Amino acid sequence: MASELRVNTLKDASGNNSIATSFVASGSVKAWVLGSDAAALTGSFNISSGTDQGTGDYQYAITNDMADANYAVTTVGTAQNNAEHCFNPARATGTVDINIFDGSAQDRAQGVHICGDLA
Repeated sequence: MASELRVNTLKDASGNNSIATSFVASGSVKAWVLGSDAAALTGSFNISSGTDQGTGDYQYAITNDMADANYAVTTVGTAQNNAEHCFNPARATGTVDINIFDGSAQDRAQGVHICGDLA
């Protein structure tokens, strides 16, 4: 049988630094991935797989879907000359697309954070 712990506020062991559980649930990263230049998962949380869709074009499958496609994505690529840009042109509840551009599409390892509400 599963058990539940119902609390409104979390505190550290000394009873200080309290935070509402709603802040923890709403403000936490819901998925992250460190992907290789071929979309292999180097490290991840709540990401089940990566797909290399072409030069600089990656898609990651979210294990536990987001509530809707209105979630925030932060990306970073491994720039060769500090002029690289990562962006996410498409979001769906179960996938996120990442593109890497440095004057043209580039294959690079990349990191992705996803924040929002889980379904």
